[in-house]
Amino acid sequence: MNEESLGCMNLAEFCKDLNLEEIYSPVDEFDLYDSGLNRPGLQLHGYYEYFDAKRIQIIGKVETSYLLSLDPKLREKRIDDFFSYDFPCVIICWDLPEAEIFEAAAEKHGRILLRSKEKTSIFFYHLIDYIDRKTAPMISMHGVLVEVHGVGVLITGPSGIGKSETALELIKRGSTLIADDVVEVSNHQDRVLSGTAPEMLRYYMEVRGIGIIDVRTLYGAKAVKQSVEVDMVIKLENWDETSPYDRLGLDEETQDILGIEVPLVTIPVSGGRNLAVIIETAAINNRMKALGFRSAQIFCDKVAKHNEEVAEARKKQEEKEKQKALKEEQK
Repeated sequence: MNEESLGCMNLAEFCKDLNLEEIYSPVDEFDLYDSGLNRPGLQLHGYYEYFDAKRIQIIGKVETSYLLSLDPKLREKRIDDFFSYDFPCVIICWDLPEAEIFEAAAEKHGRILLRSKEKTSIFFYHLIDYIDRKTAPMISMHGVLVEVHGVGVLITGPSGIGKSETALELIKRGSTLIADDVVEVSNHQDRVLSGTAPEMLRYYMEVRGIGIIDVRTLYGAKAVKQSVEVDMVIKLENWDETSPYDRLGLDEETQDILGIEVPLVTIPVSGGRNLAVIIETAAINNRMKALGFRSAQIFCDKVAKHNEEVAEARKKQEEKEKQKALKEEQK
């Protein structure tokens, strides 16, 4: 059993986010030790051999109906035994009025007792998603996060290189802003990176020479979004004549973010380059790569095939000329 806490949950916020009713709450917060959930059917039957008491306990119609079918004294004992374990909280689903049968045990052992109006199975998955979002590893990165043609693009680079101005041009062309300057990136279940903005900075952008602007107010609700998956990173850097920039696109770089390798494209910045168009092209190209279509490789394969055909034709021509010369000698 993992005894290290995944995080401390504020009870009022937890109930507000999940639309829960507090039946009994002796504390204002609780520690979460496991991202999994448990339906204690076997435990209420008296079996505790493999009971993970560090998980949130979910009770629905089946468990409640079973308890109501028992003799009152046996029911009281089973409930008391169950609440003697130090789990984070118990949540009764279906808005069941029978939740009152758990109140005495909850008060006796100081356990949090909550109630949800949702069906057990639906609430189960909502809660798993909520816990994952709340406990996912997170880092703050300097950059701009935009959604370009359905691709989450994190634009990074040194201060003053034009990240925000480029993002503004992308927004004018139909892209969506998620975060400017500070991007909070979280790793969900070790497979998906999600990016969002700190609440105080959400929908705001700093444009040098103009100042702070409210993108949602200026460009409408379609120009902003709360979060998006981070599909690729585009690094802007000042043009360096000595730098060996990739001309074909065969060299695929990645950047490690919270243990996940994300495609990385480095774009040199110089006068006359339309960065918004280049980033749009990079985003679409990244999507095509995810679908298995790699333009650079296809081009190189065509060139290689053409060279082979030319070499073969040249070889045949040389052989033909050699045979012709041989015949001339024989004459």
